[in-house]
This record gives sequence, C-alpha cells and structure tokens, in this order.
Amino acid sequence: MKFYALENAELYPMDLTAEYSAARSIGSISIGESHLFYKKFRKVYCVAYSEIRRCFRRVVLVPMKLCCGGGDMHMENLVVETEAGEIAQLPLPGERAARTAIDELKKKMPHAEFQAPKTETE
Repeated sequence: MKFYALENAELYPMDLTAEYSAARSIGSISIGESHLFYKKFRKVYCVAYSEIRRCFRRVVLVPMKLCCGGGDMHMENLVVETEAGEIAQLPLPGERAARTAIDELKKKMPHAEFQAPKTETE
C-alpha cells in the first residue's frame, strides 16, 4: 500500500502498512500510533503527529432545499495545521465522531493546540 503526505501529496518515504492496519478508524480518518491517516478514494494520506501544531473541529453549514422547505445541514470537519499553516480539512460523519477523534488525538498529541485560532473582527 502506498501512502502520500497530507501536506503536498508526494509519496511518503516510510512504509506504514502495519500502523495503518492497526489504527482506529473514525469515518474517513484513522488514528495510528504516530500518524494520522486520511483515506480518499484509493489513496491514503498521512501526517506525523510531531508535525501537527493545531487540530480542531470546524462546522460548515450547508444550505439545503427539500420538498418540505429548506434548512442547513451541519458538516463536521477536522482541521489540521502544521508550521506551513492549514493543510487539510478532513470530513467526519458527525458531531459524535468529531468529538471522539479530538479526544483520541489529545492523547496522542499533548504538544498540539486543540482550539481554533482567534480571528480579529472588524
């Protein structure tokens, strides 16, 4: 199995098949011993925990029109940042999965921040 770097989609230099098969899967992401994996179609992307500086949930409201009216669908995402900035917004199946993933990652990455960055309002 080939692995690609999440940041630049280049081929990852290490063989991580054993870690990936033992990783805990939550939706499209898998939480390994030392790497975070993301599967999209046939490719598996990964990033080492030591490279991650910030990781947090982002909820995106998607407007929907249905036969009975309209509403917003909440899309849960896991945002991953490194020194280079935000490198990925990984979709998750729901709020419960997002909270579980954050809790698991807090155990694996005590050095990382788990709050969204403060934004200045005008």
